[in-house]
Amino acid sequence: MTGPMRLPGFSYRREDIDGTLINCAIAGSGPPLLLLHGYPQNHVMWRHVAPDLARDHTVVLADLRGYGDSAKPDPDPAGLAYSKRTMARDQAGLMRKLGLWPFQLIGHDRGARVGHRLVLDSPGAVSKLAVLDIVPTRHVLHNVTRAMATAYYHWFFLATGHGIPEHLIGADPAFWLRSLIGPLLGAGAGIEPDAMEDYIRCFSDPRTIAASCADYRSAASTDLADDDETFAAGQRIGCPVLALWGTQGFVGRGYEPLGVWRQYAVDVRGTALPSGHFLPEEAPTEVIAALRGFLD
Repeated sequence: MTGPMRLPGFSYRREDIDGTLINCAIAGSGPPLLLLHGYPQNHVMWRHVAPDLARDHTVVLADLRGYGDSAKPDPDPAGLAYSKRTMARDQAGLMRKLGLWPFQLIGHDRGARVGHRLVLDSPGAVSKLAVLDIVPTRHVLHNVTRAMATAYYHWFFLATGHGIPEHLIGADPAFWLRSLIGPLLGAGAGIEPDAMEDYIRCFSDPRTIAASCADYRSAASTDLADDDETFAAGQRIGCPVLALWGTQGFVGRGYEPLGVWRQYAVDVRGTALPSGHFLPEEAPTEVIAALRGFLD
C-alpha cells in the first residue's frame, strides 16, 4: 500500500482542533472556501474541482474526523464522538484557526450533512452553502421507503451494532469500497485507480471502519434527535443554498430535492447534473460551472 495521495499545488497540514487532529490541504487566494467530502472517501474526491476553484478562492480541503488522514477518536455509546454536531465543530474550529472566517462551504454526501449542521450551529460562519446529492438526514429517515432502503442499504448495514459491519468490511475493505461505489456511479463513469487506491488505503485502517460505522449510527440516533429539535424550533438555514444532484442517482429519483430543501432553508436554488452520486468525480466540469454561478 502506497502513502497518502497528494494533490499538486496544495500545501498539507494537520491542525489540532480541541484535541482532534484534522488533516487539510490548502491552495489559492481570495474568499475562503471549505470543501467537505462524503463516504467512503476523503478530500481527494475534490481533485478535479478544487484546482479550478483555487484560482480565485482560498480553498481548504479537509478530511472529516474518522476519515482520510484526520484523527479517529474511539466511538462512544452515546454517539457523540461522530455526531454531525461534533464533526461540524471540528470544521468550524479549523477555519477559525486558519483565520478564514466567515467562509463558503461545499459538501458532498456526509460532508454536506456536516455542513448543514455547521450552518445551524454557527450562525454567521457560512455565507453560502452548496449541498451535493443529498436531502437532509431528517427527511431521509422520516420517509423511509422500500426504494430508499434498497438504494441506501448501507445506511442500515453500517448502523448495525455488535461489531458486525466492522468485522465484515475489515475482512476485505477493497471489495467493500468497490462494491459500494460501483453501483452508485453513473453509466460509463469510473474512479481513477490512484484515487480508489487512496480510499482503500484509508479503509484498510480498522479505526476508519469503526469511525465511519459510528458516523452512520449517530445519523440514526443523535443526529436525528438534534435535527428534530432544530426543525421543531423553527430554525432554518439563513444563508443561500445551492442543491446539486445527479440525474442517475437516487436523490433525483426518490425526492423532489428543491422542494425538500425549501422546508429547511429560506433561499434555495439548484439543478440536476448528468451524473451518478459522485458529482465532483463524474461531472467536474458541470459542477465547477454550477458552483461558479453561485459562489462569491
